[in-house]
Amino acid sequence: MKSKIVIINGHPDQQSFCSALSKSYMKGASENSAEVRMIDLCHLDFELNLKHGYRQRTELEPDLLEAQKLIVWANHLVFVYPTWWGAMPAILKGFIDRVFLPGFAFKYRENSSLWDKLLKGKSAHLIVTSDTPSWYNRLVYRRAGLNVMKKNILQFCGISPVRVTEIGPVKPATAEMRTKWLRKVEHLGSKHN
Repeated sequence: MKSKIVIINGHPDQQSFCSALSKSYMKGASENSAEVRMIDLCHLDFELNLKHGYRQRTELEPDLLEAQKLIVWANHLVFVYPTWWGAMPAILKGFIDRVFLPGFAFKYRENSSLWDKLLKGKSAHLIVTSDTPSWYNRLVYRRAGLNVMKKNILQFCGISPVRVTEIGPVKPATAEMRTKWLRKVEHLGSKHN
């Protein structure tokens, strides 16, 4: 089966290193027979907040309706984003709050604490940049932000397996190190995982 990949760049700055990483993944995947689509959150027009929670429906903007179509179409999702304050940026959290809705990503069962996972059959890869060394994130913070994205969001909706690639520390990195990371991510894309 041909890989159908959606890359979601969760950095609000289109000139970020995450944008370069997203393009590297896309290049590797495209050159190895995958169909690839990109969602750059910085170009979407949508309200970040789920204003009424789940009490009242907030209509989806056209960009979010299109994002849902792409997520349904894909069999592999790639999220590229920075770690800020131990978690994803607000634009990515807002995107998830607005797009991964009940009835689309999951569905609670009536009179039950269980739910149906509506995005089964898809896998994901998190490519996450940070200025904190990965060993420190693992030992001190217990990868809290990564666990939220992997377990509380994606696996909650049935997306599995979810692989994680941590890149950093980015701020002090040399041009050679950044080039090495771009090649690594292009290689990941070529393997479609």
